[in-house]
Amino acid sequence: MRLVTYRGSSDSRIGVVLAGDRVLDVRAGALEDIVGDAASLASVREAAEASSPASGLPRIDELDLLPPVRPGKLLCIGYNYRGHVPDGEDPTANDPAYPDVFVKTANVLIGPNDPVQLPQVEADVDYEGEIALVIGRRAKNVPVSTALDHVAGYTLFDDVTARDWQRHGSQFTLGKSFDTFGPLGPWLVTADEIPDPQSLVVEVERAGVVTARQSTATMIFPMAFLVHHLSQVMTLEPGDVISTGTPQKLPDAAATHRSLADGDVVAVRVAGIGELTTRFTTITEDA
Repeated sequence: MRLVTYRGSSDSRIGVVLAGDRVLDVRAGALEDIVGDAASLASVREAAEASSPASGLPRIDELDLLPPVRPGKLLCIGYNYRGHVPDGEDPTANDPAYPDVFVKTANVLIGPNDPVQLPQVEADVDYEGEIALVIGRRAKNVPVSTALDHVAGYTLFDDVTARDWQRHGSQFTLGKSFDTFGPLGPWLVTADEIPDPQSLVVEVERAGVVTARQSTATMIFPMAFLVHHLSQVMTLEPGDVISTGTPQKLPDAAATHRSLADGDVVAVRVAGIGELTTRFTTITEDA
């Protein structure tokens, strides 16, 4: 199933995407409450299977989509594809022993159709297209062998970053956490639709040109390991998001890279999950 959260007349609504572009309203509330409850998820699935025809339902492009979930924790993984390394490091060196983990703060989250606002302060803004997994069952000290049993599904994330602010200190936080620097969506694809998350291809496109393309088979730390590893430190709760890293930009894209500017468009595309298209705009006045 593909599950969306959208803005209703008086509350947020949960919907199931049917026939490619139609949305069946199933209830008000938060999607993280549904994916964390097996009975609720089964009820939604039954409603979707019973709905016919889909032609009378609203189109998804008529709805104001919100982030699919509002995670209590938004955890991100750096340099998780082979060949993607920090500036100045050897891309052929041995794999690191542990994942590079950082957080983004809640203020970054926006819906899949909302624009990213470029900050008024001078900043070298970059994009990073990623697969994000969403926790469905509480996970604490889970083994790798059963870690994916705790995943509700998958969505797409653009880890927008101000590179210069990222380098202002020893931590990534400020460069990663400008307002709107976290488009998420457009929907959550339930885990049963993705039998092997390590056989997907992440493709990132800027202004119609593919700038990154790499298989999740080349991840240093597979998604099951990430859930296992993080659950040793913290309890992962339903709705928590782990964004699993971005591929290295292709050589031509890396050589011609420029900071994002007003009017730029970036698309993240993964077969089986969908496409997240992000527009960038300049802030014209203080909020």
